[in-house]
Amino acid sequence: MERTLIGDLAGKKGEAVLIQGWVSVRRDQGKMVFFDFRDRSGVVQGVTLPASAAIETAKEVRNEYVVAVEGKVNERPEKNRKEGAQNGDIELEVTGITIISKSEIPFELGTEVNLDTYLDHMPFTLRTEKAKQIFKTQEAIIAGFREGMKGQGFTEFQAPALVGGDAEGGASAFEVDYYYDKKAFLATSPQFYKQIMVGVFERAFATPKVFRGEKHATTRHLSEYSSLDFEMGFIKDHTDVMAALEHTMRLIVQKAGVEVAMPTKIPVLKLREVQKILGVAEEPDLEPEHERAICEWALKEHNSDFVFVTHYPVSKRPFYTYEDENDKGFTKSFDLLFRGLEITTGGQRVHNHDELVERMKAKGLKPELFSYYLQAFKVGLPPHGGSATGLERLTARLLNLPNVKEATLFPRDLNRIDTLLSTDKKG
Repeated sequence: MERTLIGDLAGKKGEAVLIQGWVSVRRDQGKMVFFDFRDRSGVVQGVTLPASAAIETAKEVRNEYVVAVEGKVNERPEKNRKEGAQNGDIELEVTGITIISKSEIPFELGTEVNLDTYLDHMPFTLRTEKAKQIFKTQEAIIAGFREGMKGQGFTEFQAPALVGGDAEGGASAFEVDYYYDKKAFLATSPQFYKQIMVGVFERAFATPKVFRGEKHATTRHLSEYSSLDFEMGFIKDHTDVMAALEHTMRLIVQKAGVEVAMPTKIPVLKLREVQKILGVAEEPDLEPEHERAICEWALKEHNSDFVFVTHYPVSKRPFYTYEDENDKGFTKSFDLLFRGLEITTGGQRVHNHDELVERMKAKGLKPELFSYYLQAFKVGLPPHGGSATGLERLTARLLNLPNVKEATLFPRDLNRIDTLLSTDKKG
């Protein structure tokens, strides 16, 4: 018999079918054995009657067993129907069960456990409905990003994960032994490559894995994450980049199907304006508590979960960030904050070769180490800019998850690469 997906059973009433999947729930009721079976398309209740040829096998089956089940699709009695639930008006009368794979579960699926236990058993805990919905939402975010980019004339490219140098000019990078006794690095950003691609496609985007070696152990940092990056040419300034990002973020929110406060125009504040509103010192950056506070202000004053903060000091931005000619010492750069957390960094880039070289030197960098990147500027690039959004941070804030690791498939951080590196240091 050919397999029927559980999601298609509603159209098979009265028919004999074969389903394949997992046992979510097994329970005894008198001499009968009830099951909740699941596959990629949904869930259905099954019942094995005492006279069924499958009853002895049914008694052996436990939660998370992988099974093939033959049965008849019956309508449930009126009193047992579950209105609004998938397959709430049917059940499968089990006539045969084949055990494909047995299971040894560490605890009942869905049990409330601490985060380390959840991550230690992630091959199992990812099967919970909560986890599946998190990463279905993440899939929708990526789809929204791609749709937003392509709708604005961007072309997708694949950025390399192995690079010859550190694109940020200071972020801690993971060294890799390369050929001929050379050192390579895991990319901290696709920045150089997306700028190069402006000279190819004019508008380019990528969704690479990037790697940061800073020794953070917080609820907001990861050592490996996915970045939603784009770069665009022929801009007037950073506001063009912000407009492209805002358009795309609206599509992302729509695709994710999550209720978010997002007005017609996301509010924009300069860094010094934020600090004045909050009554805090004029530091070169915002502390996490300041990010939370200004987001609370934006929600109250503008009914917006988002707020752009622009004009960070030249000293706090990478060498390629464009200085505002009308506001010396500050850059045409921005962060997008969402529900208390910075999720995006972007801005206009320096496009003049000689100026870029001088900016490198001012940051204590050696231009000769960046000769490959500088080729793009020697052969001509237009005014351009772009941004990078952390996928896992955006997912966590959309779903109000307290720790970015909950929005990360197989997180890597200071203390973990699948399993804990040290049982004495948990973060």
